[in-house]
Amino acid sequence: MQTQQTLDDILARWDSGEGKPYKGSLIDWSAYDGDGNAPPDDMGCMCAQGQVLHLLGGWSPRKLADTEQAKADAETAKLLNISTAHAILLRNVNDSIDGAPSIVLTNPEKVLGDQAHIVLAFWLHMDRMTDEQWDAAWDAAWDAARVAARVAARDAARAAAWVAARAAAWAAARAAARDAAWAAAWVAARAAAGYACAEIQGASLLREQGKPFFFLPMFGFDSPEAIPALPADYGKVA
Repeated sequence: MQTQQTLDDILARWDSGEGKPYKGSLIDWSAYDGDGNAPPDDMGCMCAQGQVLHLLGGWSPRKLADTEQAKADAETAKLLNISTAHAILLRNVNDSIDGAPSIVLTNPEKVLGDQAHIVLAFWLHMDRMTDEQWDAAWDAAWDAARVAARVAARDAARAAAWVAARAAAWAAARAAARDAAWAAAWVAARAAAGYACAEIQGASLLREQGKPFFFLPMFGFDSPEAIPALPADYGKVA
């Protein structure tokens, strides 16, 4: 039986190299016997999300093995008091780089760039969007897909984000929008969400080049500065 853990305990374990998170799935079920038993201090068979769900959420190894990834993303977000896209970013970084993914939670600017606070605020807004707002974003994206300006705006946004070397936000936003907007013809909406993040990250470059924000307005914002700031308790675990 695991003793009660805090987020600080989990992060310290990751950073020390003990219990280095597993990669590729919530849990390596082959590390367990048929009853789902394993040494209580063996955390290396669980990914970053898996450890959070197990140690903070009380999920059993069997539940980790049986749960769909989208539900794990959402539950990890709730436990850590972050957005779904932020939880997806934790998963993506865990699976794609060596070492501990702690910086996703402790220093997100190292992954998302100097506009991390605005990207995170936009992601939180995505979580709070209603079906009607997703429908409106999809309609705007669909209309934009009919005009040549969309291609130029897409390329400008992507180039701006790539200059900042922060493409991870684009992938996380697309994945989060896919789950949130499934019933609202998400193909166009999720692409717009990804490019809106790119516009936030590369805002200074777009302005230097005299190029307008094209995707952010699909979500009701004329500029990154119009996005409501993160609440004071964001990322704080009770």
